[in-house]
Amino acid sequence: MNNEEVGSTTTEITTETAVAETPKKKSTYVETAHDDFDWSIDKRGSVAYDQNASKAMEDMYDATISTVNNAEIVPATVASITSSDVVLNIGFKSDGLVPLSEFRDTPDLKVGDKVNVFVISKEDSKGQLVLSRKNAKLLDAWDQICDAYKNDVIVKGTIMSKTKGGLIANVFGLDTFLPGSQIDVKPITDYDVYVGKTMEFKIVKINEIIKNAVVSHKALIESDIEDQRQEIISRLEKGQVLEGVIKNITDFGAFIDLGGVDGLLYITDISWGRINHPNEVLELNQKINVVVIEFDDNKKRISLGLKQLTPHPWENLDPTLEVGSKVSGKIVNIEDYGAFLELTPGIEGLIHVSEVSWSNQPVNSREYFKLGDTHEAIVMTIDKDERKMSLSIKRLSQDPWEKAMSNYTVNSKHTGVVKNITPYGVFVELEDGIGGMIHISDLSWTKRYNHPNEFTKLNEKLEVVVLDVDTEGRKLSLGHKQVEEDPWDTFETAFPVGSMHEGQVVDKDDKGAKILLPYGLEGYAPAKHLKKADGTTAVNDEKLPVKIIDFNRNDKKIMVSHLRFWEDGEKDAKNADRAARNEETETARKVASNINSKNEKSTLGDLDALSNLKTKMENDAKSKSTLKMDGDDAAK
Repeated sequence: MNNEEVGSTTTEITTETAVAETPKKKSTYVETAHDDFDWSIDKRGSVAYDQNASKAMEDMYDATISTVNNAEIVPATVASITSSDVVLNIGFKSDGLVPLSEFRDTPDLKVGDKVNVFVISKEDSKGQLVLSRKNAKLLDAWDQICDAYKNDVIVKGTIMSKTKGGLIANVFGLDTFLPGSQIDVKPITDYDVYVGKTMEFKIVKINEIIKNAVVSHKALIESDIEDQRQEIISRLEKGQVLEGVIKNITDFGAFIDLGGVDGLLYITDISWGRINHPNEVLELNQKINVVVIEFDDNKKRISLGLKQLTPHPWENLDPTLEVGSKVSGKIVNIEDYGAFLELTPGIEGLIHVSEVSWSNQPVNSREYFKLGDTHEAIVMTIDKDERKMSLSIKRLSQDPWEKAMSNYTVNSKHTGVVKNITPYGVFVELEDGIGGMIHISDLSWTKRYNHPNEFTKLNEKLEVVVLDVDTEGRKLSLGHKQVEEDPWDTFETAFPVGSMHEGQVVDKDDKGAKILLPYGLEGYAPAKHLKKADGTTAVNDEKLPVKIIDFNRNDKKIMVSHLRFWEDGEKDAKNADRAARNEETETARKVASNINSKNEKSTLGDLDALSNLKTKMENDAKSKSTLKMDGDDAAK
């Protein structure tokens, strides 16, 4: 209905009304130019609805609007596509924009397509609806991952890249972590070959807080292997011989693939003989027959043996081998207590350290024997039941102690080699198997040593004298100083108490010092006896005169003193001066007495005699003074 229609209708209604009411009002209506205007229309041309009509219109409009909440996933319809954005209609009061980059996985996207989006905000600071397809995909992927984890569902994913400790796998559009240890049942060193591959996984761990998941491909393989293992183990029996392939070799053995299940062949079960490493006998990918020794259903372990396929060498032991037999073999193991000599693979004998040499000197087996060395030995014992044998090397030669009493009599002289040095003496070997010890006190007649290594060194030759023979203990007591006669009888004559000698200070300490005397003899001076006339003390390497103050023949000790030397010198000088004075006094007394007895006047001759006596006394006094000064200088 337009304005003209509205105006016409209004005019018609007004005229009819006016005509009908004319008789009542008894007046005449006069039509004007604007009687056809509709006063219910505002100046914008809008028609005013009453309250009921407005409520009905609002209800009809609200029915066309969807209710959405923040942080939820809702369906959306593509309304239009621009060069940078996709306009999506979710049935809300306004459309939302999503960057076109979030639809890179759907290059064929067109208007009208249905997609799921995540509502970030119903209204941002600009009043716009904010949506995200990426967040919707991540949440949807996380829900699928959680569902797969709870229901133990196998999922597929693509390896996207390598990372520290493993790989990144895209599962349902969400990045998950595949640890290197979960790629395969065997160790993997090159991760790059897996990048770009599509693989099946089992989700083994999820973290709801950070929306992170850990997947495993190894778990699927182990599951298949476990089924095969159970089937194989169910058919296993001890003693059963199986064919397998060597898949890995370690220091302790080899892992054998028995066709879906692995067994361990320990190094001790590879050969009856000793081997240092399994690769001496086995090779990777080698096919071998093995026997089942033990298996454990609970621990899923299978122990295998290779040597058990052949009889034990002890069962075929040479019947001619008996105690006293001479054998030969190589050293296959060395311990502190001895070495094991392998006669043939699987048959060994122990050479104890006590059976290496006739000598009483201890033998270090790790120094004497070397792995792989060949030795001959004599069989001492054989125990076929225990499969044990003891051997001896020293019994290859005659026991030298059988002739020791005749060859090494007491006081006989010999030359030996220094084999060992201890703080208390030197061990000298005279021949193989026979030796003895020189006590430190029997090294020298004249010197005292703090340690024997001050006197000799290892492997030096020494002349010795046999002091005692102990055939039961197989020991000799030896001496070196006894090679020469005891010089102390001569020393007692050359160094009597009170005699003076020149000495040199050595090894001085707070208590005293050793004094090196003539003929290499040593004396000892206590600290107080090292004091000199000027008040100082003698020092190391200083030469000075000393006096013998004690000589002990039995203990071989000489005590000397420099203090006594100069103190006694001073006393002697004083005594000599005193005696000279007494003599002069006595001479003068006798002259005076003679003069008085004659009771005569002094003559010129008497005066001359007195004058001569005075001169003589003065000269004697000067001579004594000079001698005293010389003695003081010598003391200094």
